[in-house]
Amino acid sequence: MPMIMDYGFLLQSMPGTSKTNRTGNFSLSQLNSSSVQAQLKAAGIDTGSKQYQAVIQSMSAAGNGAGYTNIQAIKNRMSRYDKDGDYICPVTGLAGLVVTEKNRAEKNRIIPIPESSRDEMFELTKREFLRENGVGNGDTTNRSDVYLNLYRKMHKNDRLAAGNTLEQYERAYTQAFVNAVKAVNPKWKPGDLIPEGALDGITRESIENQQNYVDMRI
Repeated sequence: MPMIMDYGFLLQSMPGTSKTNRTGNFSLSQLNSSSVQAQLKAAGIDTGSKQYQAVIQSMSAAGNGAGYTNIQAIKNRMSRYDKDGDYICPVTGLAGLVVTEKNRAEKNRIIPIPESSRDEMFELTKREFLRENGVGNGDTTNRSDVYLNLYRKMHKNDRLAAGNTLEQYERAYTQAFVNAVKAVNPKWKPGDLIPEGALDGITRESIENQQNYVDMRI
């Protein structure tokens, strides 16, 4: 049986052809036409919403202002943005975790984060440090769960900065454990067995006080 190929999409770019087709596609350049605007309104799409504007901006940027779309494609994409036009991560279901021009300058801030998240990170970092003999193992770590729990506690506009702040705590905890082990065995290096009891007596509070992180606590 001969293979059937549909080359209908090529016709859309030929001079003199209609900018819409039987599947309901229309060119992005036609979005502001009265006919397309009527279709959008009939489909319940609010063209004044930030969701819609974010989608069209994304589509236009991807196609350099050219290309085609349809009502269902726009509606599907709009479901990926919140009412403020911020992208919702499909993995976490949270907005505010994508670096954009709007939040780029804010993502490296150090801000107050909940004590519960610091506790969770301290306990996880210590447990994994002992289990892996000080080697960072990206295949077995559960640190992403700690970050996700933190993001859920924070306002979306603070989530990137909160993640940056928690990362600073995580590094401080790890360095404190390394220092403690080397105080017992100066020749120790990651991967070597950790002397029993080397981390006894180290608390989250003692590390944070030493690092002068008081202003980051809530």
